[in-house]
Amino acid sequence: MQQDTHISDAAAAAAFRRLVAHLQHRHDAQNIDLMGLAGFCRNCLADWVMEADGQLTKDEARTLIHGMPAAEWKAKYQSEATPVQLQRMQESVAKNAPSH
Repeated sequence: MQQDTHISDAAAAAAFRRLVAHLQHRHDAQNIDLMGLAGFCRNCLADWVMEADGQLTKDEARTLIHGMPAAEWKAKYQSEATPVQLQRMQESVAKNAPSH
C-alpha cells in the first residue's frame, strides 16, 4: 500500500526554509560529502529552486541557498575533494532518480 506523501505547501515551505538555514549554518558539511551520501548538495538545491521559480538565475538561486555568493562560500568553506569523496559521489549520484 502506497502512503500519502502530500505535504501542505505551508509545511513544505517551512521545512525548506529550515533546511536552507541548517545548510547555511553547517559549513562543515561539504557539498561533496552531501553528494556522496544523499546524491544532492547546496548547488543542486539551488538549481531546483531556480527551475521551480523560472525567474532566478543560477547565481541568484545559489546565493539564496548559500547565504552569500556561491564563489564566496566556496572560497571560505569548500576544500579540495579527495579521490575517495569523488568516487563516493559518483556512486551516489548514479542512484538518483532520472528527474534529478
